[in-house]
Amino acid sequence: MARARTTVTLDEEVLRAVKLRAAASGRGDSEVIEDALRVQLGLDFLDSMWARASLAEDAAIPLAVEAQHKTRRRRRS
Repeated sequence: MARARTTVTLDEEVLRAVKLRAAASGRGDSEVIEDALRVQLGLDFLDSMWARASLAEDAAIPLAVEAQHKTRRRRRS
């Protein structure tokens, strides 16, 4: 997986918690922050769903689009 460097500004309390978690788990600050973001953004959930998916992407996309259109129609009603 490609990595990108970025700069973020964190609350001191949050940064302190990151450093404590990193030290306690033997991981780097970046790993702790990335793991927390993955959980908050639901990326781990999506990865596990894709891993269990039995449909090929070309078969799944039309079904997803159809479901999205049905949901939009219901909201407008």
